[in-house]
Amino acid sequence: MPDQDVRLQLLQSWLQDCLPALFQGEGWGEVPSASLAPASSDASFRRYFRWQAEGRSLILMDAPPPQEDCRPFVKVAAMLAEAGVHVPRILAQDLERGFLVLDDLGSQTWLEVLNADNADALFDKALQALVAFQKLPVEGQLPPYDDALLRRELQLFPDWYLQRHLGVELNEAQRGQWQQVCDLLVGSALAQSRVFVHRDYMPRNLMLSQPNPGILDFQDAVHGPISYDVTSLFKDAFLSWPEERVIGWLQRYWHLARDAGLAVPAQFAEFHRASDLMGVQRHLKVIGIFARICHRDGKPKYLNDVPRFFSYIEAVLARRPELAVLGELLASLPQREKQPA
Repeated sequence: MPDQDVRLQLLQSWLQDCLPALFQGEGWGEVPSASLAPASSDASFRRYFRWQAEGRSLILMDAPPPQEDCRPFVKVAAMLAEAGVHVPRILAQDLERGFLVLDDLGSQTWLEVLNADNADALFDKALQALVAFQKLPVEGQLPPYDDALLRRELQLFPDWYLQRHLGVELNEAQRGQWQQVCDLLVGSALAQSRVFVHRDYMPRNLMLSQPNPGILDFQDAVHGPISYDVTSLFKDAFLSWPEERVIGWLQRYWHLARDAGLAVPAQFAEFHRASDLMGVQRHLKVIGIFARICHRDGKPKYLNDVPRFFSYIEAVLARRPELAVLGELLASLPQREKQPA
């Protein structure tokens, strides 16, 4: 790790002050020497390190202010723990400097282990955890996934992908088409019942752990549409599944949610439509975010997954005639990235 990494040095110094209290009563006369290695990184400014010594493992979070704020992570972790799902325990915190010590949920994400053979069993566990935290009473406890936020997210697509990445400025007719698309997608999202929304509930943020799954990256949770997280789970940035399997998993969720008393539509076909439209909102947002990460943050690798999201959108366009205007708009754009073979 670079010598000039001042935040890492501060984090290590703070950890040394925390360790005696963390290991009190464990029979260690002195805190032993330990190894420290990067645990993971993501598209944000947060970093994670794994601290290991004598069979004990901790995760250190570095969330530099003002770009990041640990407080939502701490708050939402407590809410999810109350729901009985598996999230990291916060063992020590310095919220002003953006440092947390967490227990270690393991080193393998579901992204690393999911395959066609184990997907049914693993996703069933993810759906049960999802239903458990969707039952939380979160009215007034989380930011609302409201009209303004939904539209801000959608605007990432024309601002960052079309204008910044492709160099496309929409003409008046195209702007009208885009407004129609936004109105339809936002209206559908706001018509759904509202629950706890993780907002990035996908295999990369689920850990293979006991109990399974361990859930990470929940700090951006909001109070919003019931179809959002289950759609994210199966329309992932890094994994794609055959459409018939996705529909089967959505049906499984719909049955679980209904049995749990959650306010899903009475007919699966209605829920499937809501999931499709919610997915398109998310896919357009993510394409914009990946373009922003490339051009603003200097991380171009995320653009490699943009074609996957266009494929998701095209599958929905084929069965939802009400989105024909989006198909016309996309067809009028210059050549986009192609899905890798």
